[in-house]
Amino acid sequence: MVDPDGLFMTTLICKYFPELSALQRQRFGLLENLYREWNTKINVISRKDIDHLVLHHVLHSLGIARIISFKSGTTIMDAGTGGGFPGIPLAILFPEVHFTLVDSIGKKIKVVEDITRRLGLSNVSALNTRVETVQETFDFVTGRAVTNIPQFLSLARKRIRKTGFNDLPNGILYLTGGEMEPKLTSLQSHIITYELSIYFEEPWFLTKKLVHLYNFS
Repeated sequence: MVDPDGLFMTTLICKYFPELSALQRQRFGLLENLYREWNTKINVISRKDIDHLVLHHVLHSLGIARIISFKSGTTIMDAGTGGGFPGIPLAILFPEVHFTLVDSIGKKIKVVEDITRRLGLSNVSALNTRVETVQETFDFVTGRAVTNIPQFLSLARKRIRKTGFNDLPNGILYLTGGEMEPKLTSLQSHIITYELSIYFEEPWFLTKKLVHLYNFS
C-alpha cells in the first residue's frame, strides 16, 4: 500500500527513535516515494518486497543504531550497499557521521546518488567500485546480507582502522538472519551477536541478527 505522506514510515521509526528532529522526520517520510519511483525504472528492491520497505529495509538498517550510537566524526563504509541499505537510513539518523556507500553495480550507485541528493544528505559519498579496491580506512564497515560472513570479513577487514573512539571497538557490523553459528566458528576475530528481536517487537525481527566482528587476528 502506497503511503504518499510517509506517515507509516515516520510513525514506525519514531516508535523506536522518538528523539528525531523535524528534518530527520521529513527525510524518513520521503524515502518510500523515492524508492517506489526508482523501482519503476530498475529493480532496486524486489517487486514483492517494496510494500515492506519500511520494516524490511529501513527499520532493519536502523537495527545497528539500537546497538550503537555513533559519535560525531565517525567514518563508516557501507560495503555492497545496493540501493543504499543500511547506509542511507543510518546517514539520516547520524548527520555528524560520514558514510561511504560502495557498490560494484553502477545503476545502484546512481540510485544512491539521486536519493541522497534529493534528501540533502551532505554526509554521504557514493563509490561505484569493488570493496577490495577502496584504499581509505574507516571506523566501521557495515553490510547487510551481502555475502557469507567469512567472505565479507576477508574483503572488509583491511579497511578498518585499528583505534577508535566509539563505545564499541572498531570493526564490522553485519546485519543478517537465520542460523549463524556454522558460519562464525572459523572466523579469527572477536564476535558478538545481537538478537534484534530484543530491540524491535515486530515478529519479522525474530530471526534477525547483528553481528559485530572486531580485533582481527
